[in-house]
Amino acid sequence: MKKIFDILREQWVHRHLIWQLSIYQIKSQYANHYLGVFWNILQPAMQVLIYYIVFGMGLRGVRGDVGDIPFIIHLISGLFPWLFLSQGINAASNSIQSQLSLVTKMKFPSSTLISIAVVNNIINLLMTTVLIIVLSLWHGYSEPTHYLGFIYFLIASYSFIFAFGLIMSSLVIIIRDMKNVLQNIIRMFFFLTPIFWSLDGVHPVLQTITAFNPFAYLVMNYRHAFVLSEAPIYGDFGDHLYFWSLTLLLLYIGVHIHYRFRNKLIDYL
Repeated sequence: MKKIFDILREQWVHRHLIWQLSIYQIKSQYANHYLGVFWNILQPAMQVLIYYIVFGMGLRGVRGDVGDIPFIIHLISGLFPWLFLSQGINAASNSIQSQLSLVTKMKFPSSTLISIAVVNNIINLLMTTVLIIVLSLWHGYSEPTHYLGFIYFLIASYSFIFAFGLIMSSLVIIIRDMKNVLQNIIRMFFFLTPIFWSLDGVHPVLQTITAFNPFAYLVMNYRHAFVLSEAPIYGDFGDHLYFWSLTLLLLYIGVHIHYRFRNKLIDYL
């Protein structure tokens, strides 16, 4: 447990560094682009359009709404958080490898690179979430007080991505195949997460899989905050207990892997 507190304290002590480097990465990423950070909205919008044509107009045909919500709203309220989660996991997993020269040549807290990757994607998510908020207020999909559930979503997402990133950021360097394995796992969970389909009326087997899918838990919390009016937070006590138990287990494993290899990663290159 001491190592867990040490690594969390490392994030807190360097919180200003994490924020400054996150802003710097966003500025440098779009420094030579005419549209700049507008690409953070344009790229998800283009993906929404493609998925709407394929899954909304193609596979769904004339079935239209999902419950009381238009399919396009259901789609973007699932796709935007999914893009944040998948891109955050990829960035966190590759964060140390991409800056390995920085870590090995100077005394730099390598675990903060994972937080920088997550915060970077949180900033991108905030831009697309503005669109969800506008649509939600305009059509009255959810009560404004439910928007506080978005804060819970951010806390839960950061915790899960950081814990998972601690594990994968070392494994992708030690075991080269892990990067390909990660890509396939993320692709599999994309279809197992209720992004373009609804939990209502699906096969019981898929409902059981969804119950053990942490991505589904996070996506549904985002959707409940802005679109669904039942409650600001998705799930019952069992769902919360499972998710946080899994996250703490990943954090425990990740901390031990990180501290074991953090000073030896250059030897595996």
